[in-house]
Amino acid sequence: MTIKLPDGQEIAVDKEGFMVNPAIWNEEIARHLAKLEGVEELTEEHWAVIKYIRDHYLKNDLAPMIRSICKTTRLPLKKIYTLFPAGPAKGACKWAGLPKPDGCV
Repeated sequence: MTIKLPDGQEIAVDKEGFMVNPAIWNEEIARHLAKLEGVEELTEEHWAVIKYIRDHYLKNDLAPMIRSICKTTRLPLKKIYTLFPAGPAKGACKWAGLPKPDGCV
């Protein structure tokens, strides 16, 4: 399955919209994935979460625990759910270009 970016580029995603190849991720892709879920503009708070999740994944080959996201970004859990309506796993990890985290339903 693929999704088409505004510039015409197509990226492979799984049936739930998670990128198949995280290595090709960029901020344009993040903005497009957010728009597909109704978020027109990513704020500094969105980027803080996205960049932390992505950096953690690249260093550890897995997404961080939600507690670590809250502690590092200094955002309460409720705020993260406001920023990412689908939640930190299905929303933030998806927009960060990561595969679907283990244990994510």
